[in-house]
Amino acid sequence: MPWLRRAWVFGLAVAALLSLGLIERGSAFAQSADAQRNRINQGTVGIVSGGVNGTYIRIAADLAAVLDQGDELRILPILGKGSVQNITDLLYLRGVDIAIVQSDVLSYIRDQKLHPNIEQRIRYITKLYNEEVHVLAGLDIAGLGDLAGKKVNFDNTGSGTFITASTIFKLLGIAVEPTTFDQALALEKLKAGEIAAMVYVAGKPTELFKRLPENSKLHFVPITPTEELLATYLPSQFDHSDYPQLIAQGAAQPTIAVGAVMAAYNWRSDNERYRRLDMFVRAFFDNFEQFLKAPRHPKWQEVNLAATVPGWTRFAPAEAWGAQRSKPAAAIAADPALRQSFEQFLAFMQQSGQLPRNRPISEAERAALFSRFVEWQQQAAPR
Repeated sequence: MPWLRRAWVFGLAVAALLSLGLIERGSAFAQSADAQRNRINQGTVGIVSGGVNGTYIRIAADLAAVLDQGDELRILPILGKGSVQNITDLLYLRGVDIAIVQSDVLSYIRDQKLHPNIEQRIRYITKLYNEEVHVLAGLDIAGLGDLAGKKVNFDNTGSGTFITASTIFKLLGIAVEPTTFDQALALEKLKAGEIAAMVYVAGKPTELFKRLPENSKLHFVPITPTEELLATYLPSQFDHSDYPQLIAQGAAQPTIAVGAVMAAYNWRSDNERYRRLDMFVRAFFDNFEQFLKAPRHPKWQEVNLAATVPGWTRFAPAEAWGAQRSKPAAAIAADPALRQSFEQFLAFMQQSGQLPRNRPISEAERAALFSRFVEWQQQAAPR
C-alpha cells in the first residue's frame, strides 16, 4: 500500500539522520578522549624504584608528593625488582623514564654483557645517598667467615642486593650457598633456621628490620671495611638510633655502603621523553630544599647535588643546571662583602628552621640558595 511504502521510506530517513548524529557525537567523544589522554600524559614521568619494604619506593613517593604539579608534572612511582631489572625496564619498558639503582649496577651489566653499549644509553641525574649493607644472622654467627658453606640469602637474582652480596663474598674469598628468596620470605626462613643469614642492601633504617622485636635472637654481622672492599664500597656503620631493638645504646656496628643513583635513559634532545625529563630535572633541583624537611625520608639529608658518580655520565639537563648555578657561587667567592652577607643569610635560614642544622650545606645547594639570597636582598633594600 502507498501509505505503508511512504512510512517505510520515512523510517529509513529518520534512522539515517539518527545514525549520522550518533556518528558525529561518537567522533566528538573520541576527539575529546584523545585530547584528555594527551593532556594527562604530557607531564607524566614514571620512576621504577624498589620493593615495598625498601628505601627506593619511599624516595619515589617523596618525589611524587613534592613535585606534583597536576597535569604539568606528575610522578608515578613504580615498584621495582632490583637494579638490573630496573635498568632493563628503563631501556625497554613503556612508561619508565627514571630508575633508582645501585651505582655498581652499570659495571655489573657491562661485565656480564647484559645490554650492549650500556654506557652510551644510560645517564645519571644525581647521586642520591649511600645504602648500607645489612647482614642479619643468628647469634651463633660472629663474623662473615662463619657463613662459609652455609645458606645465605642474596635476594632475587639480578637485584641490587644480589649484585653487591655476590661481589662482597667473592672479594673476601668466602664460599657460601646463595639463596634467592625475596626479603620478607628470607626473614621468615632466617627466623625458622632454614638459612644462616640474609643480606639486604638498603638505606638505614629499613622498615623490614625496624619491626623486629628485641628478643628476636638475631643481630647484624659486622663487616670490616678491608682494603679489598674499600676499592668498591664506602665505610659506614649502624648504631642504636638506627635499630634500637638490635643495637645497644652507645654501641655501633661497622658495615659498608654502596651509592644509590637516579638514572635516566639518554634520549635525543628532540624527543618528547627528553622534554619530560628536562622538566623533571628543573623541578627536582629547584625544589630540593623541600626534600630536607619532615616528613620526607631522612636519607635526603645525605644527598649532595654536586656529587659525581665514577663510571657514569651525567644527563645533559642536570649538567646544565649545575653549570648555571655555579656562576653565582663564583661571584660570592670573589666578593668578600657579598660572601659575608650570604653567610648571614644562610645562618638566618638555619635559625628559622628553613635549612637543616645537622649537616653541612653542599656547594650545589649553596649555589641554588643564591637566587633566594638575591630576592631577600632586594626585598630588604630601601625603596
